[in-house]
Amino acid sequence: MVRPFGPPAPQPFKKGRKSLMNKYEHVFIARPDTSPAQVESTIEELKALIEEKGGKVHKTEYWGLRTLAYRVAKNRKGHYGYLDMEAGNEVLDAIDFKQKYADDIMRHMTVKVDELTEEPSAVLRKGDDRKRRERR
Repeated sequence: MVRPFGPPAPQPFKKGRKSLMNKYEHVFIARPDTSPAQVESTIEELKALIEEKGGKVHKTEYWGLRTLAYRVAKNRKGHYGYLDMEAGNEVLDAIDFKQKYADDIMRHMTVKVDELTEEPSAVLRKGDDRKRRERR
């Protein structure tokens, strides 16, 4: 349909078109008094929530107990969790709601990215580089 003025008519969704879901990286910091097993279960719960709402998780990582740059909620350390995902707005709202009111989560952040990589994140590669240097 051709319109003389205004935007073009919307096209129906076709199978070959690009997905409507965007790619995101999600990082959260859990309190230091939680166990690594609890943080792993939190990652699995988030993964299940994302898939339930129609998103897709590509990669999950547990970065361990790390020292924070500054105190957060009177804590100097925190357990870090990381997820790569494709998701829509409904998924992001559900994650934000769940982590905002969770007692064990001190901070969380979701960032939109252009591409997701299959290789380990920079935090995990940094540890591998140190191990390689020590062997030489």
